[in-house]
Amino acid sequence: MTEAQRYFDLFQGFKGAHGQTEVLNHQRHGKQKAKSFIVREPLTLELVQGHIDGQQGIGSIPIDEDNSCSFGALDIDDYNLDLVALCKKSAKLKLPLILCRSKSGGAHLYIFLSEKVPAVELKDKLAEFASALGFGTCEIFPKQEEVIVERGDVGNFINLPYFQAEFATRFAYDRSGKELTLVEFLDLAEKSKITLKQLRDFELTSKSDVLPNGPPCLQQLTEHGIPEGGRNNTMINIGVYYKLSSPENWKELLEKHNQNYCNPSLPAKEIVTIQEQLEKKEYFYTCKQEPIQSHCNKALCRSRQFGVGGSQSFPTIGGLTVVLSEPPVWFVDVDGARLELTTKQLQMQMDFQRACMEQMYQMPARMKDPDWRDMIDNLLTTATHIQVPEELTTKGQFNEFLETFCTSRIRATSEEELLTGKPWTADGYTYFKLGALQEFLKRKGFTNYSRGQITERLKELNNGAESDKQYRLKDNKGKWRTVRVWFVPEMEELDVDLKKPSFSEEVPF
Repeated sequence: MTEAQRYFDLFQGFKGAHGQTEVLNHQRHGKQKAKSFIVREPLTLELVQGHIDGQQGIGSIPIDEDNSCSFGALDIDDYNLDLVALCKKSAKLKLPLILCRSKSGGAHLYIFLSEKVPAVELKDKLAEFASALGFGTCEIFPKQEEVIVERGDVGNFINLPYFQAEFATRFAYDRSGKELTLVEFLDLAEKSKITLKQLRDFELTSKSDVLPNGPPCLQQLTEHGIPEGGRNNTMINIGVYYKLSSPENWKELLEKHNQNYCNPSLPAKEIVTIQEQLEKKEYFYTCKQEPIQSHCNKALCRSRQFGVGGSQSFPTIGGLTVVLSEPPVWFVDVDGARLELTTKQLQMQMDFQRACMEQMYQMPARMKDPDWRDMIDNLLTTATHIQVPEELTTKGQFNEFLETFCTSRIRATSEEELLTGKPWTADGYTYFKLGALQEFLKRKGFTNYSRGQITERLKELNNGAESDKQYRLKDNKGKWRTVRVWFVPEMEELDVDLKKPSFSEEVPF
């Protein structure tokens, strides 16, 4: 089996589409500005070979049409990241992940499955891995639990490693942090595949007797060590937990936790200050502050008795995809669920809430309008574009109807017949009255364009040149009339294969 075939087998995902990314320029802090778009064609062996050879970089969509996956990944966009250290940390936790350097210098940590697994299960497990690694806010692929195939949705793709493999900057590391060739990566990936049962049975070691039914971030920090710079904020959150779980003796439990798990422990005076803060007013978990944020696993936390709960925080929104129809259709991930939106629903927060109620039977909390606008703006800069056939766009539909109007059998045989509303073709152009075209479009149910928009479209077809002129014509009564007509370059007659009925040569009468 060739290297390309082995590579192709590893990254099987959505069958009807794949991703490509066009790098526009280099930005500060290592991030490259790029335009991502979906190509509605299958990922083929030829495309994979071209990727390996350095011809065209490709991406694969992990989730398939059945909402299952053969691979997944964590995408960590930290360009000051110590990749070798992260690789060793993953190995220490015994995570079934292979780390690859991304095109911008971050990390893609891949998991490969020996059989298809439900996207929802893989996504949840990868969220646990991200929390344990200290990158709870990183992107997870698959980004969604399901794709709305019937509406043109195809999910989100991740850029693949070993572009121009011979001189690759997107290469993998082994468990010890050694850089791998393509062949070595393929060997390791194939050997590292796990089954659905192994995925389900995999559990990160945790002290079940510490913070039971509490936020997983606090359990992770307790187990793996509370960083010195984050002790104060961590202990505030642990205090919140103990107030919820043990209101009778929470102060005592907080003091013991500080002594047992903080290294070094906070001074007793600071613990007293935290206790006074928590006693003075009602605090809740500070999920968006470090080191809590880096170990966040919101979905799991919401399921815990003393976790954040469903109403305490705004949902995680990401994975914006736009289908470039007219009007465009937007798909966005809301806590793993796939939401279909209009432009207005994406723009206006109240309309977004209504869409969540109708499609998810949930009404998320509101955020401040400036924060909402900033979030949507950030999503738009990284949105994935899905091209659609021209005939599905408003412009494509107009062109199709215009062609039918100009080439149908009901055409003028002379200039004078323009007065009757028929199109007349001569000298490489087709002429017609605008009102006649409008009436034809109306009969076909096309009302998307105003009169002004129609004329602008006609000018486009004439490369921006004027597309109308005055004609003096005799009507059927012999009177001269001045009429304004519009014109477009002559179109070829539609090639319609009409089956003719079969008649015998003999006339039966």
